[in-house]
Amino acid sequence: MPTTQGIKLDDDTQTRLKSLAAKRNRTPHWLMRSAIEDYLNREEQYEAEKAEDIAEYEDYILTGKAIDNARVSAWLNELAQGKKSPWPN
Repeated sequence: MPTTQGIKLDDDTQTRLKSLAAKRNRTPHWLMRSAIEDYLNREEQYEAEKAEDIAEYEDYILTGKAIDNARVSAWLNELAQGKKSPWPN
């Protein structure tokens, strides 16, 4: 169920919001909701990637398993040449 949240905006921000809403033929409410959704999606993706990185690092600490520089460099060179190849194991 939707709930109402209040936000205090300074005069300049409020003016900018109303101006952009008018240019986009949207309401200020729509722009704020859209901006919040975009922010949450971006930050949730960041947190998911961070958790994955931490898990991979912890696995490295436990196992010592790593990909050597030569294999990574070869993979990057293939990408630079436009060849799509999977991440080396």
